[in-house]
Amino acid sequence: MIYGLIAPASTALTADIVAKYLRDYDPQWERCWVVEKQGSIVGSVFVVREDEATAKLRLLYVDPCARGLGIGGRLVDECLRFARQAGYKKIILWTNSVLIGARKIYERAGFELVEETPHHSFGKDLVGQVWSREL
Repeated sequence: MIYGLIAPASTALTADIVAKYLRDYDPQWERCWVVEKQGSIVGSVFVVREDEATAKLRLLYVDPCARGLGIGGRLVDECLRFARQAGYKKIILWTNSVLIGARKIYERAGFELVEETPHHSFGKDLVGQVWSREL
C-alpha cells in the first residue's frame, strides 16, 4: 500500500536507515515498533545503539490519518522504556525544527534541545536539531 508521495531524498535517507537497522540488528540493544489501525500501518519508530551508553531514536512516524490519537507519544514512551531496560544511560535523536508536532512529543517526554545546525536538505534550508534525555 502506498500512503503518500515522499520526496526522493527523504525516501533514500529512510531506506538507508532501515537497511542499516536490518543489516546490523542486535536484539539486545535495538528495537522497532509498528502501529496498525484497521489493517493499515499508521506509525513506527526505531531505537538503535549509538554507543555503549546511548540509544538513538530514529524515524518516528505517525500517518496524518492517525495524528492526534496519542500514537507518537506512546511510541516514544516505548522507546524510553526499552532503552532503560536495555541499560542505556541516555537517549538522543535528530530532527528538523520544522517538525513542530514531533518536537512537542519529544518535549513532553522530557527531551531537551542540545544542538542546532542549519543545513540544506530536501531542497530546503532547514535547521537540524539534536535532542537528548537522560534515562
